[in-house]
Amino acid sequence: MSFEKLIRIPAARIAVLIGRNGQTKLEIERSCSVKILVDSRSGEVTIKGSGSDITMPFRAAEIVSAIGRGFSPDTAMNLLDEEKSLHVIDLREFAGRSPSHLERIKGRIIGEGGKARRNMENLSGTQISVYGRTVAVIGSISSMRLAIDAISSLSNGSMHGSVYGRLESARRREKSERMVLWEDQNVF
Repeated sequence: MSFEKLIRIPAARIAVLIGRNGQTKLEIERSCSVKILVDSRSGEVTIKGSGSDITMPFRAAEIVSAIGRGFSPDTAMNLLDEEKSLHVIDLREFAGRSPSHLERIKGRIIGEGGKARRNMENLSGTQISVYGRTVAVIGSISSMRLAIDAISSLSNGSMHGSVYGRLESARRREKSERMVLWEDQNVF
């Protein structure tokens, strides 16, 4: 079965996708058993695959999209883990067409010196990138849901403290559920 997908990424991210001496592109091709063709003028990236593992070309497409959304290649390569996936939020859903409103929302998500973004990453166990008109999240399904809810809340005007509080309580609840599972196991 052959696979071919066309992805457009910002022209400013093409150099990051290719990497020094083409190393990043080669690493993605090798890891995912695909061929990547890049048109640096238009930002079009074509991913072709025909290997036996049909999930790998989809992983390659997610990695390319993650790099296009502002993640470093090392962070994007975390998508090779089957448990992790990428989710992109278009901030125009919250800001409409107003550029000033979009910038305000991005500022709320990033925080002073990147503090809000780091807090959300630490509390949810995800990686977050704010680039252009989007926010992208890499993580497991459960942790991604926490981060998306937090980003949505901040975008809708919720206070940072209440958003962090919800993330912390969700984290405590998850830890206690894991402890209960561990306690209920018969180790003998």
